[in-house]
Amino acid sequence: MVNLSRTTLRGFAAVGALAGFAALALPNAQAAQTSSTSTTAAAVTPAGPVDSTAKAIGQPPAGELLTTKSSLTNVVRYNRIYKTGPITPSKCKEVNVSLRTAAGVQAYVSQLDRCIYAAWALPLKQAGAAYKSAPKLVFTTSSRVNSACGLDTSGRAFMCAAGGKSYIYFPVSPVISYWKQNPTFARAYASFTIAHEYGHHVQWLTGILNASWQRQTSFSTSAAQLEESRRRELQASCFGTAVLGSNKRYYPWSGGLMTQLNNVVTHSGDQPGYPRDHGSLKNHAFWSTMGFNAKHTYTVAGNCNTFNASSAYVA
Repeated sequence: MVNLSRTTLRGFAAVGALAGFAALALPNAQAAQTSSTSTTAAAVTPAGPVDSTAKAIGQPPAGELLTTKSSLTNVVRYNRIYKTGPITPSKCKEVNVSLRTAAGVQAYVSQLDRCIYAAWALPLKQAGAAYKSAPKLVFTTSSRVNSACGLDTSGRAFMCAAGGKSYIYFPVSPVISYWKQNPTFARAYASFTIAHEYGHHVQWLTGILNASWQRQTSFSTSAAQLEESRRRELQASCFGTAVLGSNKRYYPWSGGLMTQLNNVVTHSGDQPGYPRDHGSLKNHAFWSTMGFNAKHTYTVAGNCNTFNASSAYVA
């Protein structure tokens, strides 16, 4: 099991108190894109998880995947992705574009999607996965999406894998709405959301997503099935912040943008009215911090093994 103290977990439970994030922020705050990006703008928080549940129909493209494939538990708990080296900084800088229109959101998210693809290439190659396989990014404007995996009515982003291909469905409306309230928050929300969805793509390529779904359907109780979903979703957030953290010197994650990323990750997760399938707010903040924080000055996927953690850390 991952050696995580209860004291450490409590330390991340306070809203906005991600000390690890603050410690890695650069001393020079990022210049505002426009005068409207002031951090004094209206406070904004996500309304529940940033995404719907990731779906998978069929296996990923051919890759070695694992040295040992004797069980589904081996796939999710001892995957080769956890032993890979540092995630490569993409060295991409944030696109200076307004997110008040669908075109602006598409330009912003598409650029970051390409940067995340470049960053994950080496770890995925080291893990024996089909590292050249990129997800198809599909922008949506309706809460009803006929995806390759079926109808989704959540109105949130989601990843779907079907027919040997991966798709990320990204709704533009939430980002536009957030931009009207606080442009800096909208930028952080869009960045985290696409990074989280790409985390599901990484799970799919390494066999974790399919194995986890098979484990989930084999469990006889709803409680066990929901816990498996939380392990999957919390890992995707950890993978997402890991790739953002790997590029923190170039984006850069500092100043008001860093503050709003803290706001996103400490307020995302299961809330009243939602199934308990994504993880509590404090556990979401915990695993997001585990991803973003460097290990021996490098950010690595091995920080994100939610499948080897006790139930308390994926509640």
